[in-house]
Amino acid sequence: MITVKFYGLMRLDSGTRELLLEADSVRTLFARLEATGFEPKALRGCYLMVNGEKANIRTKLTDGDVVQLLPPVAGG
Repeated sequence: MITVKFYGLMRLDSGTRELLLEADSVRTLFARLEATGFEPKALRGCYLMVNGEKANIRTKLTDGDVVQLLPPVAGG
């Protein structure tokens, strides 16, 4: 299982702090998240980390990985 942690507006909009999902890559993970109602545009706009390291859509995942999705922050 992969632990997906949500931050910022993604956490507020979804009402979800984290999910456990099966996935072998970030691409597969995003497809599963989209199927549960997450907006594709919002997912692609996030800063993505796997186990504390920068990742991208092609990153492979293994059982026990922690994926963090951090949406962009605006302000001034």
